[in-house]
Amino acid sequence: MTTTREHLPSTTADSGDSRYRWKAVWASMVGYAMDGFDFLILGFALLAISAAPADGGLGLSQTEAGSLATYTLLGAVLGGFIFGALADTYGRVRVLMWSIIIFAVFTALTGLAQNYWQIALFRFIAGVGIGAEYGIGMTLAAEAWPAKLRAKATSFVAIGWQVGVLAATFVSAAVVYHWGWRVLFFIGVLPALVAVLVRHTVEEPAAFEERKAEGIGRSLKDRFPIHELVKDARTTKTSLGITILTSVQNFGYYGLMIWLPTFLSKTHGLSIQKSAVWTGVTVLGMMIGIMAFGYLADHLGRKPAFIAFQIGAVVSVIAYAQLATEMSLLIGGFFLGMFVNGMMGGYGAVTAESYPTHSRATAQNVLFNIGRGVGGFAPLVVGSIAAAYSFQLAVGLLAIIYVIDIIATLFLIPETKDVEIA
Repeated sequence: MTTTREHLPSTTADSGDSRYRWKAVWASMVGYAMDGFDFLILGFALLAISAAPADGGLGLSQTEAGSLATYTLLGAVLGGFIFGALADTYGRVRVLMWSIIIFAVFTALTGLAQNYWQIALFRFIAGVGIGAEYGIGMTLAAEAWPAKLRAKATSFVAIGWQVGVLAATFVSAAVVYHWGWRVLFFIGVLPALVAVLVRHTVEEPAAFEERKAEGIGRSLKDRFPIHELVKDARTTKTSLGITILTSVQNFGYYGLMIWLPTFLSKTHGLSIQKSAVWTGVTVLGMMIGIMAFGYLADHLGRKPAFIAFQIGAVVSVIAYAQLATEMSLLIGGFFLGMFVNGMMGGYGAVTAESYPTHSRATAQNVLFNIGRGVGGFAPLVVGSIAAAYSFQLAVGLLAIIYVIDIIATLFLIPETKDVEIA
């Protein structure tokens, strides 16, 4: 689907303006970084949260502790559906600000929880805010950049999550050790300051303002334009394909990242400190992979880039499961992260180029968060296989999902390189 932009309203920033482009990317990247930070600090805090009340915890069982991540992801799915539609109605920047404030406030409230149900509720509502960040940020960045550079722009946004993950890795253990898990969640209120900054420094994209001025997508029916994702056979096919890709992406990511430190420690005998370093190298590989994907997607096309990285994911996952020495695991982890997570740089661009402005944020949020919901089962599946057989087998079997990814890309995903959006 190719659309063109004939006129840009003078009341909004021209997407050709370099300063506006970078402000849009920066705001989206920082928002997504806060998501990554928020989600990972829960993992670092779980042990302390689960401790007996006499030791400062809430006395949670292992099942209750594990369910907190699930509640967060379920909230994210709901938030993706709700806030995507709101962003298509009221504006990308305004709703991005709302979502940041929601997850910031309820992350801080998590630090005040006195029992399991309170913390579960706070995590769920924080997840609602988290679910909005990806799709709105990707939409904002995609609409601000021209087609020839769009995949690079959305890749910068995708890197935000990994930046947040690294930040959480560096600060979480020290904060929990010195001040306790509650203080770690209190830090989560800081993104609210980002929301204020975003609202006052970034304008709505020209594409959205033009459609708003024309009244497109403003009818009661279009206030929740999820029907646009299945409006005809071609669009339904694309929506199915993107849903499969995002499901595989999230399943592989959560399946690997949640269990990677345990895999390195229990299977290969690495200390907790070494496991953290080895995991950090894997995250570094993810960041480089995301940028490499954006470059390839803008120069070779979206589908060739996806296929190349999906093949790389199949090979790297199988190879990583066979590694035995510490150095090989360090190097192998870098390439594993690069191929498995590098594709994050492409979903925002392909989705933005496949749907019209009045349903673009809805498409971004709904399709990605369905995938996030599917990915929420990955830790359970990987853990169950590992318990019944081994971590090596559990990790190796993840290669199957990337084969499914290749098939979906070949037969369901359109090539959208050089598509102009409006």
